[in-house]
Amino acid sequence: MNECVLVVDDDKEIVKAIALLLEKEGYRVIKAYDGMEALKVMAEQAVRLVIMDVMMPKLDGLSAMMKIRERKNLPIIVLSAKTEETDKILGLSMGADDYVSKPFHPQELVARVNSQLRRYTRLGDINALHEKEEIRNGRLCYRLGEHILYADGEPVKLTATETKIIDLLMRNRGRIFPAEEIYERVWEEPSFAPENTVMVHIRHIREKIELNPKEPEYLKVVWGIGYKMEKIENRS
Repeated sequence: MNECVLVVDDDKEIVKAIALLLEKEGYRVIKAYDGMEALKVMAEQAVRLVIMDVMMPKLDGLSAMMKIRERKNLPIIVLSAKTEETDKILGLSMGADDYVSKPFHPQELVARVNSQLRRYTRLGDINALHEKEEIRNGRLCYRLGEHILYADGEPVKLTATETKIIDLLMRNRGRIFPAEEIYERVWEEPSFAPENTVMVHIRHIREKIELNPKEPEYLKVVWGIGYKMEKIENRS
């Protein structure tokens, strides 16, 4: 395995515990204790996944995550003692792929790390084959081999989770997916009240692909049922 995971928390005991947990699973772990130190590590090391606490000195986790997102689309799991749904939504809306509340169950954290890295390896691996197959849908073009979405010919900067959602919806244009099914297919685990989590990611994607996110042409909600990628005639 040997993928490199960056663990960031100002509580050194938590960092040590997570590091021991992940090292037993075969991961290489780098430790950091504030947001500024995390950014320095990211600039120097080939990190594949980040576990980031929210409340930290010098630079908080959400601010650090936004700076990481400016350059990288690797998976980020937010770790926080805050359990309010609004805090979870805020973390996801700012670019997190997943959110784990403290105190956490060790095996749950390991499962989430494994799941995020499987998805990232499939969708964002630099060694992925660059196949020529593509799905065109109006202004959008999704290249299957590259796992890259283009809007008006320009690549759209999506996270690994957002890419997985686009992959599902572009391959099934016109089909309505309930939030539960989207969650189970993308997060690869049973869904439990997934509506807000899926909604936040859908909103994020809309902001990146729609000319007017408030009146989406492509990524639409079917009230009471779910979400779909509208089938758009390709203009020659």
